[in-house]
Order: sequence, then C-alpha cells, then structure tokens
Amino acid sequence: MVEGRPSSEKNRHPLTRRPHLICARGLSKRFRNGGTEVDVLQDLDLELQPGETLAIIGASGIGKSTLLHILGTLDRPDSGSLCFNHDNLFEYPEERLAKFRNECIGFVFQFHHLLPEFSARENTMLPALIQGWSKPKAAEAADEILVRVGLKDRLGYRVGKLSGGEQQRVALARALLLKPPVLLADEPTGNLDRANSEQVHRLLIELNEEIGMTLVVVTHNLDLAARMSRRVTLADGRLAPVP
Repeated sequence: MVEGRPSSEKNRHPLTRRPHLICARGLSKRFRNGGTEVDVLQDLDLELQPGETLAIIGASGIGKSTLLHILGTLDRPDSGSLCFNHDNLFEYPEERLAKFRNECIGFVFQFHHLLPEFSARENTMLPALIQGWSKPKAAEAADEILVRVGLKDRLGYRVGKLSGGEQQRVALARALLLKPPVLLADEPTGNLDRANSEQVHRLLIELNEEIGMTLVVVTHNLDLAARMSRRVTLADGRLAPVP
C-alpha cells in the first residue's frame, strides 16, 4: 500500500501519535435494490496514518459515500472491522460510539446540514455543547475557528443569510471545533463555484497542516484530489492506488 506523508509531530492531536490511526479490514457492505442485491464494498482494506491526506475517487453511485460513512461510524458494515488506535470501534456500545464520533471525527458534507435560523456562531458551537462545555467557552472556541476560516465579520449572522461558500466554511468550522484527529469530507465543494471551491480547498490543506488531522476526502474534483498526499479509486468494491 502506498504510504502517506504525515504532518509534523508537533501539531498532531494527542490521540494520533501511534502508527495506523485507522485500520479497516475486510469491510463488506451489501444493499438490496428491488429484487437484486448489490455488493458495494467487498473485503475492502484501508490503513490511514496520523496526519495523512487521502482522496477517494470513482464513479457516482459506486459506494464512496458508503465507505466514508462506515469510516465515520455513521453506518456499519455487514462484515469486517474498523480499528482506531487498535480499538475495534464496532465493539463499542452505542453510547460510547456516539461519544467517540463527537470527539474524534469531524464531518463535512456536500450539503452542509446547518440550522438556517441559528447564527454561524451557534451552529459552530453545537459539538462543544453536546460534549458538555459551557456556552461562554463554546462561543469563544467557535469564534476562534470561525475567524480562522475567514468569517470574522459573520459570527452573528444567521446562516440562512450567508452565501453558499460562507455556509460551507461554517460547516468546516463546526467540524473542526473540537480539533478532531480525523476529518471526513464528502464532496465538500460539490455545490460551490470555482472561486469558493478554491478557498475551501486551500483551507482544508492549511488546517490539515495546522491541526495535524487525518483528512479523507470523497471527491470528483481532480484539483482537490491532486492536493492529497495519497489518492485511491473505488471500483468493484475495493480500493486501488492512483499514481
């Protein structure tokens, strides 16, 4: 397997100091489509190093989002294991798994899933509030990351009043509020124009370097894929390296 190029040790999250931060073995997932069963993932293996950046590319409907959801524990495979620092995540009880997901996984999707009547600050605070932070502490952390993604003048704006590019930056800020060791992004610029896409691409790379997070991106955007340290394609249920 092609090795990634992790970021420097000094910026890494404390949970990411061991080799093979994430190790998936034998992942299989089958869906039923009418009377037909479709094998989306077939005995798939994947290893991710601390600080690595990985692009997953492939045809639409091939199972890329399904794989990302399993890596983020939003879905379960029919068979196989998913380990984080050598712990098999799907052996966790649901409450512990939800806690792990909140603390250790950041998600950014093509559709940002923000609450339109809440402000940029209020949307960004949510992961910290779920973890039990006080509102002042959560607001302070939210303001800090929102300023970092270029939204200093939009902190109190309701997200329904923000542009598409600004909304996606709020979603990115929310995903990174707790500085998770892993960020999973599913077509993060699929709904943005070229200028806004470029801005989000640049932020993803800069924040990967600053925080030391492992970044996995599902994308059709070849410009974004080219910026990752490793690229794989999903076909016939398995991953293959892309030169």
